[in-house]
Amino acid sequence: MNLHYELSEHIGIFTLDNPPVNVWTPELHKRFYELLSDFLSDDEAHVGIFTSTGDRAFSAGDDLKTPRPAWSDGELAERYLNGMREGSEVGYPGWEAEVVKLPRTKPIIGAVNGVCLGQGFIYLDRLTDIRIASDNAKFGMVEIAHGMGGAAGGMQLGHSIAHVDAMYLALTGEMIDAKQACDMRLVNEVVAPDELMPRAMAIAATIASHPRLAVRVEMEAYQATQTMNAEQAMSYANHMFRLLRSTLNNPLPLSEQGEGES
Repeated sequence: MNLHYELSEHIGIFTLDNPPVNVWTPELHKRFYELLSDFLSDDEAHVGIFTSTGDRAFSAGDDLKTPRPAWSDGELAERYLNGMREGSEVGYPGWEAEVVKLPRTKPIIGAVNGVCLGQGFIYLDRLTDIRIASDNAKFGMVEIAHGMGGAAGGMQLGHSIAHVDAMYLALTGEMIDAKQACDMRLVNEVVAPDELMPRAMAIAATIASHPRLAVRVEMEAYQATQTMNAEQAMSYANHMFRLLRSTLNNPLPLSEQGEGES
């Protein structure tokens, strides 16, 4: 299957390898779900990297040549409402919806080379927390030109970049280059193509060097407090911090913590 996973030094690397433009198929979505589930449940995997092969495309999205099964309206409703299960026939709609629903408390770094479109863009947005792009990367939401809309809403793109930038991408259908993406804060850094994976690996190694539970708590607290008010967020964060402190070897008694600690 053209989606590979390897674990090294607590870093799990997902590599889409479906040349020439790294398109997704129903089978690849299912494999991604399975690999991602294993990564999330493996205590030896502390941080992930999501990338692809070649320099032409990170991913051009779903393969438009994949046949769409002739399901009835009732069968389609079942798939939309009940989701995928083991034994479900592979097709569209399919496992791509289950991938983005997985609860995730491990960080993933996106390493983007070439064009990033469609489902590739959606996965990058929904599944990665830090993003490095090579200077040949391009990003776009070209679906609008083909009468398809809604991706920006499903991605909640306006939560991660400015409203005006999200609307520009969603409504014009135009491509932006890596520098524009960095200016929009869609990605963190732009590097030369040969520096892409080394830089992603260096960031992943830094994260993997931290206590695993501390990274998990930071991720969980960040995610959970997004819809809380300031008082609720501080209370939740304090609770998670104290819970984490209780797991450390020889922690300071809470009464002896410095004034700077909560």
